[in-house]
Amino acid sequence: MKRTNLLFVLLIIIAAACARDGYEYSEAVVVQTSKSGDKLSEKGLFNLSSQGYNSDILIKLEPDTLYQKIVGFGGAFTESSAYVLNQISPEKRTEVLNAYFSKSGADYSLMRTHINSCDFSLKNYSYADVPGDTALKYFTVKEDLDDLVPLIKDARKISAEGFKLLASPWTAPPWMKDNNDWNGGSLKPEYYPVWAKFFVKYIEAYDSLGIDIWGVTVENEPLGNDENWESMIYTPEQMADFVKNHLGPTFQKEGIDANILIYDQNRDEVVEWAEKILGDPDAAKYVWGTAVHWYSSTISWYPEALNEVHKKFPDKHLMHTEGCIDSEVPVWKDDLWYWSKEATDWGYDWASPETKHLHPKYVPVFRYARDIIGGLNSWLTGWIDWNIVLDDKGGPNHAQNWCIAPVIVKPEEDEVYYTPLYYVMSHFSKYIRPGAHRIKLDINNSGIMATAAINEDISIAVELFNPTEKEFTYSVEIAGKYINYNLPGNSLQTIIIK
Repeated sequence: MKRTNLLFVLLIIIAAACARDGYEYSEAVVVQTSKSGDKLSEKGLFNLSSQGYNSDILIKLEPDTLYQKIVGFGGAFTESSAYVLNQISPEKRTEVLNAYFSKSGADYSLMRTHINSCDFSLKNYSYADVPGDTALKYFTVKEDLDDLVPLIKDARKISAEGFKLLASPWTAPPWMKDNNDWNGGSLKPEYYPVWAKFFVKYIEAYDSLGIDIWGVTVENEPLGNDENWESMIYTPEQMADFVKNHLGPTFQKEGIDANILIYDQNRDEVVEWAEKILGDPDAAKYVWGTAVHWYSSTISWYPEALNEVHKKFPDKHLMHTEGCIDSEVPVWKDDLWYWSKEATDWGYDWASPETKHLHPKYVPVFRYARDIIGGLNSWLTGWIDWNIVLDDKGGPNHAQNWCIAPVIVKPEEDEVYYTPLYYVMSHFSKYIRPGAHRIKLDINNSGIMATAAINEDISIAVELFNPTEKEFTYSVEIAGKYINYNLPGNSLQTIIIK
C-alpha cells in the first residue's frame, strides 16, 4: 500500500475513534438549493446545542459505523463538450472550467471520457483506422488533440487535488467487428488480443500527453443501443472471456495499473452480469468493480439490484458511470422547468408495455438527487454525470441523440447557463470528497431522503432531499449534540458538520 493511501486510511480510523471517544463536533454550515431560488446558498453557521428540539424529523448519525469508501463525483469529457467550450470566448471557457474544477466551484473529482468516438463526437473515428493493422503500427490519438485533450489538461491545471479519469470504448474499429460497422455487431474473437493491446496503446498515448487513466470500462453499454450510434455487443460470457484471457493478462504483462470495470449499462440487468463475470474467479481477479447507468427507469435507482451485487461480491466496487436528462434542451434559462414534472426520457415513447410504468414524466432535479442519495445508500462509490457542457440544442451529437448537460451554452451569443442540475451535482462533489466513507444514518421520516459521509479531515457532510411541498423542522444528532433547522419543500440541503 502506498504511504499516502495508508495515511488516508489512518485518518479515517482516527476520525472514527474520535467519534467513539467523545470527539465534540461544535458547528455546522447549512447549504441549500431549492425551487424557490437558492443555488448553493449558505443559510448560516450554527453552533451545535446540547439538546434537540421537538422537530418533525430526527436524524441520528453514527460516524463510527463506516460503509463504502467514496471515489468521487463528476461528469464526462466528450468531444462535443470540448468542441462547444472552444466555440465560446476564452474568458467564458475559463469561467466554466473554474465552475467545475476549482475549490470555489463544484471541485469535480471523478471524470469519464470516451475511447474512439461516441455519439457525442462530431463524427465516427478510431485511433486505428487502417484495416488489418493488427500490430497497431498506425495507432494515433490525433483526433483528440484539437479539443478533447486540451480540455482535460486545462481542467487538471485548475483542479487543486486532481481527479481520477475513467475511459470507456463505445466500439472497436469496424474492421475488427463481425458486421464491419460502427454501430452494433460484436468483436471478432480473433481480434480479442489486438483489442486488449489497443487499450494499452491508448493508456500509454494519454500518459505521454500527461494524462493518467485511472480506470477503463470494458465496453460502454454492451447490450447495445438498437444500433443508433457507436456500439459493440458482448454477452456476459464474452466479456468474462475477454477480461480473463486478454485484457487482464495484457494489462498485467504490460505493467498497466488502470482499474478494470465491467458491465457499464443499466441497473436492471446488473445482477446477472455480475454473477457471470465476478462469479468467475479467473475473470474477477482482474476486476475492480461494476459500472452502472440509470436509463432503465426515471423513478427507480434499483436499490435491490445494487444491494444484491454488493452482498454477493462485497470486495468489488459499484460505480455509477453515466446518467443524463436524455432529451433535447426544451427551454433556455428557465430554472423552474428543472423543478417541474415535465421531462421525458427515451422510454416515455419507446419502452415496452411491460416497462412503460418505469418511464413516466419526471422532475429533473428530483431524479438526480434521488439517484445519487439512493445510490450512495446502496453502495455506490462514485457518481459520474454525462457531458459537462452542451449547446442549447443538446449537442453537438452526430447521431442526433440530444441530451441536457448541467451547463448549457449559446456559442453564438457567448452565453452560459448553469442549470439547477449543476448545483445539485455540486452538493455532492463539493462536500463529499474522495476518501470519505459513508456512515450510518437513521431518519424517522421515509418521505425525506438522506445520506451522510465522513471526510478525511473528519468533517461530516449530511445530504437531505425533500421532494414534497411541505416544510419540515429537523434535528441532527451526533455524539449527543444537535443541529436544529428547517428543510423547505422542494429543496436539497448539505449540512457540513465540523
